[in-house]
Amino acid sequence: MAVTSHAETERKYEAAADTKLPKWSDIPGVADVHGPRSEHLSAVYFDTADQRLARYGATLRRRTGGEDAGWHLKVPAGEDSRTELRLPLDDDPSGATNAPPEELVGLTLAMTRGAVLRPIAQLKTSRRVWELAGDDGGPVAEVTDDRVSATRLDGSSNVEEWRELEVEVAGPGAAGVLAGAEKVLRKAGIRRAAHSSKVARVVPPPAVAVPAADGTAGDAVLAYVGAQFAELVAQDLLVRRDAPDAVHQMRVAARRLRAVLRVYRRLLPGTERMSTDLRWLGRRLADARDLEVLEEHLRAAVAALPSELVVGPVSGRLTRHFSPAAAAAREVVTDTLADQRYRGMLDDLAGLLAEPDLGPRAAKRAAKELPKHLRRAYRKTKRRLSDDTPHRARKAAKRYRYALEAAEPALGRAAKEARKRAKDLTKVLGEHQDGTVAQPVLRDLGMQAHMAGENGFTYGLLLERERARCARVEEVYPAYWRRLTEARPWNA
Repeated sequence: MAVTSHAETERKYEAAADTKLPKWSDIPGVADVHGPRSEHLSAVYFDTADQRLARYGATLRRRTGGEDAGWHLKVPAGEDSRTELRLPLDDDPSGATNAPPEELVGLTLAMTRGAVLRPIAQLKTSRRVWELAGDDGGPVAEVTDDRVSATRLDGSSNVEEWRELEVEVAGPGAAGVLAGAEKVLRKAGIRRAAHSSKVARVVPPPAVAVPAADGTAGDAVLAYVGAQFAELVAQDLLVRRDAPDAVHQMRVAARRLRAVLRVYRRLLPGTERMSTDLRWLGRRLADARDLEVLEEHLRAAVAALPSELVVGPVSGRLTRHFSPAAAAAREVVTDTLADQRYRGMLDDLAGLLAEPDLGPRAAKRAAKELPKHLRRAYRKTKRRLSDDTPHRARKAAKRYRYALEAAEPALGRAAKEARKRAKDLTKVLGEHQDGTVAQPVLRDLGMQAHMAGENGFTYGLLLERERARCARVEEVYPAYWRRLTEARPWNA
C-alpha cells in the first residue's frame, strides 16, 4: 500500500488542568472559529531498545480514533515543521498483534540500522479541536486542547497525565498565525512545551554529546562528521521516497564524510574501511545523479535555442535516451540501500561517533593542529592542477574545500574565505566536467538521429557549444586557482 505524505507546521504548549483558554478570534488573521469537536485517540509508539528513532527526532506510532487514524512516521523538516508519512490501519482494529508495516520500517533503516522496533509507550488523549478561518473563509490553523494519559511499556506501572495545546497552521501562507497565536497564549499564561513530541515527555530521548567544533582537533572533526552523518541519514529516507534532489544531497554528504576522513586521517586512524565504503557509495549513486544533471542541462540548452535551430524530434529522442538509463540507475540506488555493505558502513560511522578512536594529535587545539592537515590537502590540489586532468583536479579541490568547511568553526574568517574560493574553483571545474560528459552523449544522439533518417544538425550545434564551454573553462580556471592560493588559513 502506498505511503502518503503530510507536511505539518505546529507548536506545542503546556497548560495547567484549570487554565482558562483565550479567545481564538483574538489571534491576528483569524476571522471565524468553528468548534470545538471532540475526539478520543489512542496511540502506541515504537522505537528500538536504545531509542534510535528518538536520536534523530523521529517518531513512529499506531493511532486509533480521530480523522487520521493509522500508522504515522514523523521526521523533522525544519523549525516547527515535520513530515508525516502515513499508512492506513490493517484489519486488526485492536492492534494487539500489530507490528509496524514493512513500508515504514524500510524508511527508517538508516536510523535504526536494522534494530527491532518495539512498543515503548501508549498514550490516550481526550481532544477538543477548533478550526480557525481567515477573512476569506478558508482555514488558517487548527487548535487542539489535549488531556493526555501516558504509560510506558517497559514494565513500569507509572501513569503520567498532563494537558497540552497544539497550534497547527493550515499551509505555508498561514505561517504568520503561529506568531500571533503565541502572543495570545502567552497573555493567558500558557508557555511553549519543553518537549518536541508527546512521547518524548514520557520516554525522553537519550542525551547526545556534541563535540565542540572549536575545541580540540579531534572534537572539531568529529563535530563535522556527526553533522554530515545526520545529513546522510536524513537523505536516505528521502532517496527511498524518490524525493527530488535527494540522491544528489546524499552523495554530497558521502563526499564530505570521505573528504574529512581522508584529510584528517591522522586524527582518526582506523577509518580506512569507512573511507573506502563511502567511495563505493558515492560511485553507486553517481549515475542516477549525473543522468539527472545532464538531462536537465540538455533540455535547458534545447529550450534556449531559437525554434529554427531545433531540427527534428529532439525532445522525444532525449526522452528515449534518458528514461531507460534513469530507471536502470534508480535500480542501482535501490539495491545499494539494501546492500549489507551500506548497512555496515552506517554501523561503522555510528560506532566512530559513539566511541571514537582518536590519534595522539587529536587532543591538540584545533586552531593549531588543523592547519597542518589543510596544508597537505592544499599541496595535493596544487599537484593535481599541474599534472592531472581537470576532473581529478576538481576532486582534489573539493576534498580541500570540505576539509576547510570542517575547520571553519575553529579557524574563522581565514578558513571561510579559503573555502569560498575553493568552492568557486570547483564550480568552474565542474562546468568543464559537465561539458566533457555531454559531448559523447550528443555525438551518440546525433548518430542515432542520422541512422533513423533524422537531421542531426541540432546535436552537432549543441556538441560544438559544449566544446566551447570546456575551452572557456580551460582559459579562466587558472585565475580561480590564483585566488585560492592567496587565501591560506595556515598563514593567518
